[in-house]
Amino acid sequence: MNLTPLITAGLETALNRMLYRDRGLKAARQRLTGKVLTLRLSEFSHPLVLVFSEQQLDVVADWQDTSDCTVITSLKTLPKLRDRQQLTPLIRSGELQVEGDLQVVQQFSALMDLAELDPAEYLAPWVGDIAAQGISQGAQRVFRRIKGEVGRRQDYLGQALTEEWRVAPGSLELAWFSEEVDAMERSLEALNARLAQLEAK
Repeated sequence: MNLTPLITAGLETALNRMLYRDRGLKAARQRLTGKVLTLRLSEFSHPLVLVFSEQQLDVVADWQDTSDCTVITSLKTLPKLRDRQQLTPLIRSGELQVEGDLQVVQQFSALMDLAELDPAEYLAPWVGDIAAQGISQGAQRVFRRIKGEVGRRQDYLGQALTEEWRVAPGSLELAWFSEEVDAMERSLEALNARLAQLEAK
């Protein structure tokens, strides 16, 4: 059974919801209008071709025309494209290969970075607004609990590692972890703001 049409349709729907519904992203979208970005993922036999227009994004597997930029990577690396700062390290490490106009993938990464991920918005068409909001709030509470527990254990682990085993992480590792926590906090704040908007409606 060929799953490619299902994958392209699902990806197209998700990306259009995420990138084309928010008017605030119009300027970032316009930079990509008329551009074609090809994603060659090691897990798929067919490439995924993203064709940007002013109104929408089309995702196709069978593209005969030329592409402005081709990105060769894997599924596990794909989410990292949301962070513009990761592009250069990913290229250097070989996890990401770029052929053609590098600016296209940079602009796509910037657009993804600006887009807010609101789980309730994506769940709503399937389970309804109220259920989607409930699921999102429940997930948020769990996330807060986990984050609090991680913080408590981190303190204990930090003391154990430095005092008992003397294998504390270097300053670069600590800086990276701190940035990851900050990014998680920003995502949580954005989710809180979106939930507050939904409740106001």
